[in-house]
Amino acid sequence: MNSSLNFTAYLIYLPIVIVLTWYVAHVLFKNSKIFMLDIFSGRTEIALSTNRLFETGFYLLNLGFALVIMEITYNVPDSRDLLEALSSKIGGFSIYLGIMLFFNLYLFFRGRRKSRQKAQAAEAVVNKPGMGTH
Repeated sequence: MNSSLNFTAYLIYLPIVIVLTWYVAHVLFKNSKIFMLDIFSGRTEIALSTNRLFETGFYLLNLGFALVIMEITYNVPDSRDLLEALSSKIGGFSIYLGIMLFFNLYLFFRGRRKSRQKAQAAEAVVNKPGMGTH
């Protein structure tokens, strides 16, 4: 009888990518609140709402991608092949998740930089000779 370990691979793969996605999202969005508060000049409600929307999008993109790449297109006959298939799938997903983490960090830093540039421009207009209060 030729039994396949493909289903076992799926049962191992799914919890790992779900927990990995949750952990990365948890750490990223717990720490990104500071960036959002800075970007939105301390307006807590909009900063936290935007952070939550980013987090939701992060989950959707990453879990969706994990499900898309889940398929193992060949028969996994033994435990060695099972480990190789899992390492390929989970490793590839981990690399993708890391790229998404750094992409989100880039967006936070970019938003922060733009916010500061806008604040500096507004301050320059206020402090321009003849524009301030006397």
